[in-house]
Amino acid sequence: MAEGEGRRYDQAGLEAVDRQVLRALDFAYPGSDTRVEYADPEFTSVCPWTGLPDFGELVIRYLPDRKLVELKSLKYYLHSYRNVGVLQEHAVNAVLEDLVRLLAPRRMEVEGRFRPRGGLSTVVTARYPAET
Repeated sequence: MAEGEGRRYDQAGLEAVDRQVLRALDFAYPGSDTRVEYADPEFTSVCPWTGLPDFGELVIRYLPDRKLVELKSLKYYLHSYRNVGVLQEHAVNAVLEDLVRLLAPRRMEVEGRFRPRGGLSTVVTARYPAET
């Protein structure tokens, strides 16, 4: 067996993501054309097969309807992915689903720009409502 082959690091499943920490605030300008963007340049999860870290930038863009996400709660929520073994594509979609459920925005997009691992970088974009 080659050095490191078969080695695996402990990790949590998606159930470990702290969705309960997310809080919404009332948006005082419903119906306005206000675009909101948050960027987390240090988003981290782990590979579900090896447990090795995946580093990336997560960008959340949305047009609120009646709710905004409270930023400290968003930081804690995103940080809870730190030891979660999840595919990058699944992490981006899970964040979108959780925030749409919380905020019921007019539109939302979550983009993950993951740093290269094994020579490949990944960019994942998920949108609500889904493009047809």
